[in-house]
Order: sequence, then structure tokens, then C-alpha cells
Amino acid sequence: MSEKVLAMVLAGGKGTRLLSLTKKTAKPAVSFGAKYRIIDFPLSNCANSDINIVGVLTQYESIALDIYVGNGEKWGLNGVRSKMISLSPRQTEEGSKWYEGTADAISKNIEFIDSFNPDHVLILSGDHIYKTTYKDMIKLHEDSNADATISVIEVPMEEASRFGIMNTDKKDNIVEFQEKPKNPKSNLASMGVYIFKWKTLRRYLKDDAENEKSSHDFGKNIIPAMLEGGRKMKAYRFQGYWRDVGTIASLHEANMDIVNGDPAGLLNNDLSTRIYTEDTYSVPQYVGKEGSIKNSIANQGAVILGTVRDSVVSNDALILDNSVVTKCVVMTGARIGRGAKVHNCIIGPNVVIDDNEEVNLNSDEVKLIA
Repeated sequence: MSEKVLAMVLAGGKGTRLLSLTKKTAKPAVSFGAKYRIIDFPLSNCANSDINIVGVLTQYESIALDIYVGNGEKWGLNGVRSKMISLSPRQTEEGSKWYEGTADAISKNIEFIDSFNPDHVLILSGDHIYKTTYKDMIKLHEDSNADATISVIEVPMEEASRFGIMNTDKKDNIVEFQEKPKNPKSNLASMGVYIFKWKTLRRYLKDDAENEKSSHDFGKNIIPAMLEGGRKMKAYRFQGYWRDVGTIASLHEANMDIVNGDPAGLLNNDLSTRIYTEDTYSVPQYVGKEGSIKNSIANQGAVILGTVRDSVVSNDALILDNSVVTKCVVMTGARIGRGAKVHNCIIGPNVVIDDNEEVNLNSDEVKLIA
């Protein structure tokens, strides 16, 4: 069996900066946009790009994520010629170890990739919010005969030191890579989306695995080694919305972007780029006689008896009478008590806000209640 492009989604991150939201949940499985999980976005992007084989590399709190990913049915990746497979660290003749870095995670699954004999391997982060097809990026990669193509996005110069930065020539050939530089030379930030010629990447992974001094990371080791080896590497300039929702503030901000008109069109019904997710089979949402909702999103099963403004309300959340919820992300099963007032918060799954409780009023800083 031979595949033109095979995708590997790195979904083992712990997401410590999301605090208690990821205490028992892998970061890619965290709720987003009332209806979705973060991992729905890269997996939907694969499905919409006609990529038929997808490996999902799980590690931290993998059970719930494995159950959610399942056989790929939610994304149409369970057909006769398509499949999705969860790939957790496993015991082999060489022993049993956790994935020790992004490159190590791929190295430990070389035999899986080889079994499909792909021409190219697409490496994706499982914890970013963006909508695209990878078709144009794949075309650039093939047309330019590149060994590697890295998707980049322009970020404000003052934020560039937070990212891996690509420096390019006039033809967008990558000539230098800086990992979170103090003094960045450009604002082209890596999105953590890579396409490699598989035979080329395979050799570098094998060499890296034997290097005891390596961090076994794409940004720190593989990409610099390929540049040093004179490999042809292209930058693909992504045009669109992309967010790394790795902090409470960034997760809240991305949810608010959807509330405020969804300028990126993340949730539109264009079948060519639709984001697919799990149907919770909840009852329809209900807004009571005294309830009101404005400039907000509420998923099925939400019961709104109070006032909701500029917020995202997930399935089966309950907002009781005389309560006021503003600029909040209310996750699955949360309960806002009678007369409570909550502002600028992320309220975790099944959290209860007591009757008449006031939380974070008049504060510009996002607060997590979980």
C-alpha cells in the first residue's frame, strides 16, 4: 500500500499552562467554541485535504483522547481506503519509554509510517486552532522539490521571540532557523506544520535517535540539522487565522474571536473546510422566558434562564434565573447559580458557581474557575 501524503498529529502535550483544565485531560481534548475539541481542527483539516491515513500520537492522559479520536469516524477517516490510528508509547524489544520529544515521537513510529510507503509525511501539532486545507502547501512542496516545507505566519515583531523564527531569501527558501530568539531577524513564525520527503526525514530521524546529546525535537534538532546539511527547505506563508491556545488568556481570546463575528470563518458551513466534531445528542438549547442571550454562542443542551452576553456556552450548561454571564467561556455541564454574576472567566466542565456568587467583576484579567 502506498500513500502520497501521510499525516502524523502530535497530540501528547500536557498543556501545563492551561492549569487545572489539563489536570486530567490532554490539551488537544480541551473544549473550544461551545461544541468542539481543540484536536477537531487539525483532524478536520486533514479530512478536508483528502489525506487518508492519519496517525494521532498520544501520551499524557491518553485514555480519554483515544476514546474521543476512536477510529476517525467523526472526520470520515474510517473508510475502506482511509484510517486513523492512535499511537501511544509502547513496549518493544528495545524496552519501553515515553516519547522524549517531537522528533522522538515520530522516530518511535517509523515502522508504522513505512508500512504505508508514503512519499511525504505531514507533521502537525494537535493543539492549534486554525482552518485550512493543506493542498496548496503540499503543491508548493512538490513543485519546488523541497526536502522540507514549513508553514509560517507573520506575527508582531515584539512577539517573535516566543516562536521558532524562519529567516528566508527572496524566494522563500529557508536560510536560517532561530528557536525563540532574543533578537529575532524576522517575524515569520513556525506554525508547527511541516511536510517532509519521507525518505529524507527518515535518515535524519535515525541519526538523531543515535545522538545522546540531542533533545530529539524538530525545532531544536531536525530542522537545524537539515539546514546545516544543505537540504532544500521552503517557507509556506499561511494566510488566515491561527492561534496557539496554550494559555488561559489565549484560549479565552480565541473563543472571544468567534463570539465577535468569527472574522476567520472558523465555524462557517463551507463543506470544503467544515470542522467536524462529536455529536453530543443533547436536547435542543433552551432560553427561558426571562432568559436572554446576545452576541454569544450556545450549544445544544444549554439551558439559559439568566442573561448571557459576549460568551460561549457549551452543551448541557445551566445558567439559572437572575444570573448575569459576560465575556465567559462556560464549558460542558457547568452550572451558574441564581443571581450569580460572572465576568471574563473560563468556567471548567461541571463547575458550580453558587447562588448570588460574584466572580471577577470589573476585571480585565481572565480568570479560570475549574
